[in-house]
Amino acid sequence: MQLEQFDDATPLFAVELCECPDLPEALRLKAQARYARTLERQLGSAEAVCQALRTLEQLEEAAPENITDEAKQTYHRWSKAARAAAESGLQGLALEEGSYFTVHAHA
Repeated sequence: MQLEQFDDATPLFAVELCECPDLPEALRLKAQARYARTLERQLGSAEAVCQALRTLEQLEEAAPENITDEAKQTYHRWSKAARAAAESGLQGLALEEGSYFTVHAHA
């Protein structure tokens, strides 16, 4: 699912619901949209989602001694937002255990 912002044709990030092959496409799209909306609300904007994703990518490659307090705060905010978004996205769906969402920023 691509989320478009500010009536612009270029989406800022995409959300995908994975590991639920039997879910009808319409329900998958609605779940992805709920996840994206909740993630944006929790972090403040689509731009904030993309910035958090960039920070998380940098954290994966950073040595522990190079991780800043700001990056740690971003990680904790993301974790909280992603939990809320997953709860919202999966609401009302009877899915197999192991279903999850992925989020990718567009360049």
